[in-house]
Amino acid sequence: MTCSLIKGTDISAGIYDEIRDRIAKLRECGVVPGLAAVMVGNDPASQVYVKAKEKKCAELGIRSEMIYLSDNITEEHLLSKIKQLNEDKMIHGYLIQLPLPDHIDTDKIINAIDPKKDVDCFHPENVGRMLVGDHVFLPATPGGVQQMLIRSGISTEGKHIVVVGRSNIVGKPMAALMMQRGIGGDATVTVVHSKSKNLSEITRQADILIVSIGKPLYIKKDMIKEGAVIIDVGVNRIDDPDSPKGTRLVGDVDFDDIKDHVSAITPVPGGVGPMTICTLMDNVVKAAELSIQAQK
Repeated sequence: MTCSLIKGTDISAGIYDEIRDRIAKLRECGVVPGLAAVMVGNDPASQVYVKAKEKKCAELGIRSEMIYLSDNITEEHLLSKIKQLNEDKMIHGYLIQLPLPDHIDTDKIINAIDPKKDVDCFHPENVGRMLVGDHVFLPATPGGVQQMLIRSGISTEGKHIVVVGRSNIVGKPMAALMMQRGIGGDATVTVVHSKSKNLSEITRQADILIVSIGKPLYIKKDMIKEGAVIIDVGVNRIDDPDSPKGTRLVGDVDFDDIKDHVSAITPVPGGVGPMTICTLMDNVVKAAELSIQAQK
């Protein structure tokens, strides 16, 4: 079977061209989109993500402000910083990089974010609007996956989509988007997770399998239907003595095991990852556009 690669690097390039046009129109109105990212502590993975966002902002012409705070910061201090960002008219959207230290109530922090600036789509108001099909912003990874399917010409209408994983960041919003009415939705959705019985029996029913379970190389050939479309959200670093670095990045899907058994698949790296940042940038520009509408 011929398998096509769904490359987020290629798809996001086209979306960035559209975003640049929108930024140019904003600049004609005297508005430069602004993004702030708040990172508490020095988690290495979070540092990589924040640096990638800063780099992309520079490429697109989006004003960026990266705020690094000590991991022993008080909850009150962090809430004060959020209040400043809520009131800063130069910042149209911002995000709080998760996870936060244990002594900080994550829900309390997320609830303090102005929903109009919540470009990660974590605030309950934005989550609710997405669930009922009236979204302002889309969560970055699920929104990116939906665009990958749409722009690759892969119809979801009437398809059985199985989502592996039930996190608030990927699994739950992904399922919600796939069942919405319209392009990129209208699917029959099943969610499986670590407590699901007969998981393999369910994944083998999927026309489109979206995997975000956090277990490297977990999905094998015998767990999928021949000709299925595979979207691998996982990013895991494993030991590899043949690699110059001694490690390599892999997904939650065993790519080499299943690539000849499926019709389309996302690689890791270069698949879903680039779409996550792309959707975030789209949300920032949308927030800036909405700020102009609010002034009229």
